[in-house]
Amino acid sequence: MTRTVRFHELGGPEVMRLEDVDPGEPGPGEVLLRVEAIGINRAEALFRAGHYIEPVKELPARLGAEAAGVIEAVGPQVAGFAAGQAVSVVPAFSANDYGVYAERALVPAAALVHRPADVDAISGAAVWMPYVTAYGALVEVGGLRAGDTVVINAASSSVGLAAIHTALRVGAVPIAVTRTGGKRRRLVEEGAAEVIVSERDVSGRVLELTDGRGAEYVFDAVAGPGVTDLASAVAPGGTHFLYGALSGLPTPYPGFDLGMPALNLRTYTMMETTRDPQRLARAVAFVTAGLRAGAFRPIVDRVFPLEEIVAAHRHMESGTRFGKIVVTTG
Repeated sequence: MTRTVRFHELGGPEVMRLEDVDPGEPGPGEVLLRVEAIGINRAEALFRAGHYIEPVKELPARLGAEAAGVIEAVGPQVAGFAAGQAVSVVPAFSANDYGVYAERALVPAAALVHRPADVDAISGAAVWMPYVTAYGALVEVGGLRAGDTVVINAASSSVGLAAIHTALRVGAVPIAVTRTGGKRRRLVEEGAAEVIVSERDVSGRVLELTDGRGAEYVFDAVAGPGVTDLASAVAPGGTHFLYGALSGLPTPYPGFDLGMPALNLRTYTMMETTRDPQRLARAVAFVTAGLRAGAFRPIVDRVFPLEEIVAAHRHMESGTRFGKIVVTTG
């Protein structure tokens, strides 16, 4: 038996319970992981509340798709991994099938990444989801190049910060959008070329900064009614990525209201990258090179013990964090 977070009903953070559960033995393609640290993601809060793009199929349900730990046992048909190895888990599976909010958990080997010796567990649980998400959309799919401009909202989130660093890594110009001016200084320190407070005229400022052309990319975690304003600041032929829906409001298609510009509007989830072995290998190579060069690093906002998982989720939903929230098991 191992301490595992489960929820028996949909709702707020308070529905999560820490229970003793048998993790089971690894089956074909699976490993049993001793979890050391867990990366907390907005998708888990949405799944817990019943608002995620994938509904909860059965209760009680588990949570968690990102972690770092040590392999305890390997199931049949697993190649490249062995007991005793330090690894990270990247989100590459359904929340209805696996969950890593636990001291020990089964995970598919296809979701594992070897953890370098100089990357500790907290860093190993905080680095992959943000950077693979940013790389997968902007570089793998979008083809972000040196000199391009990318507008990044929810810029103080772990993915937003990774997008800033990713843009800088390829020589692009990151413009950060944040809800309040309180995070401006830190966003500039992380490399944002400009910080725009979203209460103001975001599109107008983007057009001003780009001499009227607009940004080649918008990396949008918020969606909702504001998508039309942001889309109006996309350069001809540019791409507006929608990878989240933090607004919680319906998202209109902006193309007709804007006069049918040459706009590419595209949804993206990191599963496009993590479930494709070749794309994932390229992402791992890109992120690993960035880590070795010092261009990439996990930015951890706060660390909570597993016993305080409810407080960790409440902090995530408070909107005050800057970077990643991590939960440790020991």
